[in-house]
Amino acid sequence: MRLGEELPVDHRLAQVYRYGAGLCGVVLLVFGCLGFADRLSPFSTDGTQVAGMTTNGLLSLVSVVVGLGLIAGAVVGGNFASTLNTTAGTLFMISGFFHLFVLDRSANVLDFGITNVLFSFPMGLLIACFGMYGRVSSKLPHDNPYRRRRHPREAARESLAARRRARQAALAPGASTPAITSARD
Repeated sequence: MRLGEELPVDHRLAQVYRYGAGLCGVVLLVFGCLGFADRLSPFSTDGTQVAGMTTNGLLSLVSVVVGLGLIAGAVVGGNFASTLNTTAGTLFMISGFFHLFVLDRSANVLDFGITNVLFSFPMGLLIACFGMYGRVSSKLPHDNPYRRRRHPREAARESLAARRRARQAALAPGASTPAITSARD
């Protein structure tokens, strides 16, 4: 099953993916731009703080690039935004774990502090939740395209039952029948 083929283009879940990607992208973009505004050196690990988190020029660059990527995902929307959000959120959480282990070591080239680590986990979880919203759950509604894709036999049975109910309702006494007009009228 490919993730990119499940959601219809005009489905209402696409708005959640767009707004989530846009919101998180703007937050990251603002953080990165604040770092650039302070004219930080790229590989400095002196503990310069911006918005309560330690940063350097390289982390500012990474934040701007990821922020712009999420904003681009918001512009594209749909399945692309969902997949991008899920991937970016997962990478954020992995980054949080990695930087937790390299705090106060020479491998900490992004100058992460504990506040950065504590920011990475909820931000990654938020971005991933925006991406997985309506895709991953034990009780997706019957009309959800992801559920229908995962359970095609059940979806076919439900569709057939709905058509039968509609046909019976149309044939029931007292049901209005559509007027038939000819092409000559």
